Amino acid sequence: MSSASKYARPVDVTTTWDVPLASDAKFTWEYDDGRDRLLSLYQKGKDKQWDTTKRIDWSLPVVQHNPIGLPDEFNPFRGVDFYEKMSQAEKDNFSHHQAAWTWSQFLHGEQGAMVVSARIVETVPDLDSKFYAATQTMDEARHVETFAKFLQDKVDLMMPVNDDLALLLKESLDKKEWDYAYLGMQVLIEGLALAAFGVFRDMATNPLAKQLLAYVMQDEARHVAFGRLALRDYYANLTDKERSEREDFVVEGCWLMRNRFLGREVYETLDMPVEQCLEISENSEITRTFRSHLFSRIVPCVKDIGLWGEKVQKCYAEMGVLDMAGFNLDELMKADEDYAEQIDREKSEFAARAAEVDEAIALGAST
Repeated sequence: MSSASKYARPVDVTTTWDVPLASDAKFTWEYDDGRDRLLSLYQKGKDKQWDTTKRIDWSLPVVQHNPIGLPDEFNPFRGVDFYEKMSQAEKDNFSHHQAAWTWSQFLHGEQGAMVVSARIVETVPDLDSKFYAATQTMDEARHVETFAKFLQDKVDLMMPVNDDLALLLKESLDKKEWDYAYLGMQVLIEGLALAAFGVFRDMATNPLAKQLLAYVMQDEARHVAFGRLALRDYYANLTDKERSEREDFVVEGCWLMRNRFLGREVYETLDMPVEQCLEISENSEITRTFRSHLFSRIVPCVKDIGLWGEKVQKCYAEMGVLDMAGFNLDELMKADEDYAEQIDREKSEFAARAAEVDEAIALGAST
């Protein structure tokens, strides 16, 4: 069945969004082993491939209007006059659209990551980076499959791509220099997505949503590490002009990412008081909590790759996230990977216990 019927706002799914590409496809004739750390990451990427139809238990139910099982205290509209006047059905419909909007942006962002990582295979000059970007392209395809299945089969509602996300995707692709695809996707979009997934994973009470996010995050941790390693080497040799241009890109991209989680499209779709809703969302506790975590991967990564000029630091100071520069990125990434492994262990232990019970029941029935 076409996705068109799932969208809350009309989307012409028979057309494509065409982004002109200015970069050259680069071939290399150097087939040596390359950088050990990147090749180690490539090996891990091969070893950690997984199948969404097998690793995730899709039989687990969700509540459509609250698919992650978000506790009511996180609802920023609770107590607001126009919200409290709604019927329960209207409140559930509002929540349903909010959930669909959030997960749809995750889905569209993952498709962007798939396209950009494939573009990196084409444009990056060194073979070890091409190797890893090829495994990431497969990862992103799996993520698109996973989020699309969750939205279509469980949430049963979708929303179009957010304008700010679309703009950053476009700008990551239409620069002539190959490293902008890395910077826009691996550092900014993937770094922010990793933090956003983590916030939702930790707040989720629904086991399907929790395991889905944990497994995707396990991959994303490697992707951010890849961009960090590759760009740190390359950016060490930038001219002042080149570094300034990339810092401008970081500042613009970070503001776009910070402002894209307010859900304007939901309020417009439901004919709600848009400006009032934006103000409530902007000043809510959940938005403050969300934003306090959103840049936890981006800020230390940007500093580590050497884009740490005055304009970048000023941007992060205005956002209130400058202190995140001291976060240990390796520890954060390891924690993201360990979380997914822990879920797998718990599932295996539960399956083993269930098998023991079944065996005992069968033994009792035969005596």
